[in-house]
Amino acid sequence: MKESTAAKWSIIGSMLIFGTIGIFRRWIPLPSGVVALARAAIGTLILAVFMLIARKKPDWKAIGRQWYLLIPSGLLLGFNWIALFEAYNYTTVSVATLSYYMAPVIIVLASPLLFKEKLTLKSGVCVLLAILGMVLISGVLEGGVTGLKGILFGLAAAAMYASVLLINKRIHGISGLDRTLVQLGVSTVTLLPYVLLTENLADLSMTGLTLGMLLLVGVVHTGVAYLMYFSSVEKVSAQTAAVCSYIDPAASLILSALLLGERMDWLGLVGTALILGSAIVSQWPAKVREE
Repeated sequence: MKESTAAKWSIIGSMLIFGTIGIFRRWIPLPSGVVALARAAIGTLILAVFMLIARKKPDWKAIGRQWYLLIPSGLLLGFNWIALFEAYNYTTVSVATLSYYMAPVIIVLASPLLFKEKLTLKSGVCVLLAILGMVLISGVLEGGVTGLKGILFGLAAAAMYASVLLINKRIHGISGLDRTLVQLGVSTVTLLPYVLLTENLADLSMTGLTLGMLLLVGVVHTGVAYLMYFSSVEKVSAQTAAVCSYIDPAASLILSALLLGERMDWLGLVGTALILGSAIVSQWPAKVREE
């Protein structure tokens, strides 16, 4: 397919935005559930306003036919954000991000059971190398695990995100924009009662800076970034989209080192290369076949 240069830059821009969310989360002194709810609600509003202005009407018939897939995927998306935001609280942004990027490995392990796909030698090696990478970044070889609670939250987020991606593979005939609008809406509806039951909103300290950061995460990191991605992803090859998706963790690792002073030793760097390299290689064939 002939690719659009503007679409490529739009996807790259969205990935760079996604790559900074961990840093901004560290600067928002609010519970993870509140941040996730704000992200879902604001993101839903931004997408809905865009579709209204662009006169893009959701395909409600197609959405109605697959509600049984859209609802659980939206619920998992919201709680995946809570787990990821908690991971940022209990370990470094770098380690939380790498824990989260175990999602492709989980998909490789789940696909033979769910889709009867054969686990190839290459996929098996990728899984083992990614697990080795997790061991290296955890610090266990140096006498103890660093930020175990954060790693567990990151892996929980990875499992939920992998579940969303696996469910999305079964959703057909719905545009990425429609699907995301519904999933964000479902996330908002399910996270609202959770937050009301688990948090005392009256005790929250909401300064102007905190509110601004919260709006930034909702408007830019969700609404704008999702629009940039889904308005462009169909104009590039699946291979290009797959490669660009790894700008997100790369940006996160670089910026967390520059802005938060997070540093990795040589074992952590090797682990990083193993996790991201294994994720790229394990996903590559599936991405190419989607073209």
